[in-house]
Amino acid sequence: MTAIALFGAGGKMGIRLGMNLAKSDFEVRHVEVSDIGKDRLKTEIGADPVEPDKAIDGADVVILAVPDTAIGKVTENLVPKLDSGTMVVILDAAAPYAGHLPERDDITYFISHPCHPPIFNDETTEAGRKDYFGGIAAEQGVVNALVQGPEEHYDLGDEISRVIFAPVSRTHRCSVEQLAYLEPGLSETVCASLLTVMRDAMDEVVKRGVSKECARDFLLGHMNILGAVIFEEIDGVFSDACNKAIEFGVPALMKEDWKRIFEPEEILASVKRIT
Repeated sequence: MTAIALFGAGGKMGIRLGMNLAKSDFEVRHVEVSDIGKDRLKTEIGADPVEPDKAIDGADVVILAVPDTAIGKVTENLVPKLDSGTMVVILDAAAPYAGHLPERDDITYFISHPCHPPIFNDETTEAGRKDYFGGIAAEQGVVNALVQGPEEHYDLGDEISRVIFAPVSRTHRCSVEQLAYLEPGLSETVCASLLTVMRDAMDEVVKRGVSKECARDFLLGHMNILGAVIFEEIDGVFSDACNKAIEFGVPALMKEDWKRIFEPEEILASVKRIT
């Protein structure tokens, strides 16, 4: 049986992962240092925390469900104590991309990050439709990267990812660099920023006299149909008027060189700000 030490087991992400791991055949050792986290771990999963050194003794896999800002410090103390051949699973590419993981050639580093349930989906249950984050009832994709280690460890990491983020529709294999393009690049720097602008635009319309309920219905409805066309969920085209608005709107809203955020030095700078 594969033994997994789950660090940060009493945090929000740790609880999510722990609940799914409890349904698996893996042996799970929960590591949590805060009193609040220990209480949450006992209440929500019914598990007692294990001391870190005891948890990693003979563990095949260590999952770090800790904040990006803590990865460097945690791994600095943890990695030297691990058995040769241990797999360390990190849930975000930021720390590995920034070079915050200790060098050690005889262990495996593996990254696994959820895509989250897509806007366009086939969920038929209320629980599935309300599972916006994923890992409970809605299917989602997962992106994985084998940073270092034997090729057979990718299969183990992929298996673990399908458990901790279940239900999973499919997994994608990427490089660390490609994962950094996806996050923070695509998902946070671009998507989250533009969604923030869209919310600001909605609030501006409300300030100008449109009711919030009306503006929200109008914006979210248009996001649905416009998104379906742009992302090829349906075979459709925009009206001439809409195309004219886009032709004017993009240069009015976006700098001409905005795609430079995907240049390696810009991605690295963004990652360092996070970590």
